[in-house]
Amino acid sequence: MPSPLRLGLVALLCLASFSTPAAAENDAERAENDRIAELERKVDVLAGELERQRTGSAVPEDPELESTWGLGPAASKIYGITQGLSLGGYAEAKYTAHVGDKGGSKNTFDFVRGVLYVGYKFTDWLVFNSEIEFEHASTDQGGSVSLEFATLDFLWRDELNARAGLMLLPMGFVNEIHEPPFYYGNNRPEAERRIIPTTWRENGVGIFGSLLSDLVHYKLYAVNGFDGTDFDRDGFRGGRQKGSEALAEDIAMVARLDVTPIPELLLGGSVYVGESGQNQEVTSGATTLFIPDARTVIYEFHAQLQTHGLKARGLLTKAHVNQAGELTRTLQPSPAGVSDLSAGESVAQEMFGAYAEAGYDVWKLFAPDSEMSLEPFYRYEFVDTQYQTPTGFAKDSTQRNTFHTVGISFKPIPNVVLKVDYRNRDSRGGSQSDEVNLGFGLVF
Repeated sequence: MPSPLRLGLVALLCLASFSTPAAAENDAERAENDRIAELERKVDVLAGELERQRTGSAVPEDPELESTWGLGPAASKIYGITQGLSLGGYAEAKYTAHVGDKGGSKNTFDFVRGVLYVGYKFTDWLVFNSEIEFEHASTDQGGSVSLEFATLDFLWRDELNARAGLMLLPMGFVNEIHEPPFYYGNNRPEAERRIIPTTWRENGVGIFGSLLSDLVHYKLYAVNGFDGTDFDRDGFRGGRQKGSEALAEDIAMVARLDVTPIPELLLGGSVYVGESGQNQEVTSGATTLFIPDARTVIYEFHAQLQTHGLKARGLLTKAHVNQAGELTRTLQPSPAGVSDLSAGESVAQEMFGAYAEAGYDVWKLFAPDSEMSLEPFYRYEFVDTQYQTPTGFAKDSTQRNTFHTVGISFKPIPNVVLKVDYRNRDSRGGSQSDEVNLGFGLVF
């Protein structure tokens, strides 16, 4: 009779003979599962890297554009990526029909602007940003291609950052945020075209930042001053040097301060101070005349409220040109003294402008969760670039203008706007027709 030990060994051998193939099969299955898991892990890593490259170093897409450091939302895209290239832009076109045809005005259809924003983020603190504008569709027929701004930003901390290059001057609402979906009407406010001569950019350096947990925002720039030889009775637009071999004998300072006591309310102001003569001289016959210093001061105060579908803003601006009479006589010498220059031809000693506007999004009354908006609006404007003329010079009353604009802005999506407005233009001593404007604008 077999011993119990022998029977036990036989039983173990039998068990081993049955379990070994199963164990081997389980080992192979585990190895296969481990291999598949490792492949899945590598695929996940590769997909994550591709996504990081797409959003960080390629061209990111963000449907919710937001303003950063006071620039337009599309111009701000570069600040939202990790590293690499950013592209954005905007475009606008409008049709203008004149009512009454006063002064022989003709109806026009203009592709006003096509703009490309190009930025590159070298590191999280070193950023290049730029705007290239194609105006009026061609360099022929009065169109142009211009560099609207090109800056190198040094982003150290919220409280203190630095900027150098061709900079938009931080004055008013429209000079920095001039993209069409972000202001009412097909025309920018006249006070922000003639007195604050949007789009106003000059070469310079400066600092900017936010304080008190984003309650206060400031900017302080030093830039080349105006070229006063191109001032005229219409305002300062001709005096912009636009970064093109700009004369820098006279340096100007511009400062801006904004306060948001509550998220819906913005209060602020800005000031520009600088001489505009640029140490120039002009020749009249055998006489050499030196351009006076023509110290130029522009300041403005602004306020904006956005709450529950209501958008309202207002701005007041005033400018003063020291030695305006001497500047005019130097630029327009006359053997008869000032008599030939007294009929409204002078550079003004003071200019004044203001506007107020309000709109309401009625679409939200019927579809509060929709991204669409439908905003009827009204704007009142007053601007006088001959508000006060130098002694011995008469005012050009045609430069004293009042504008009433009513219209509607419809946004099928936040980045695209369709606009229609009616603008009444009243000029003392002049004749201007009313306008019907239809247009569209977009950002990306």
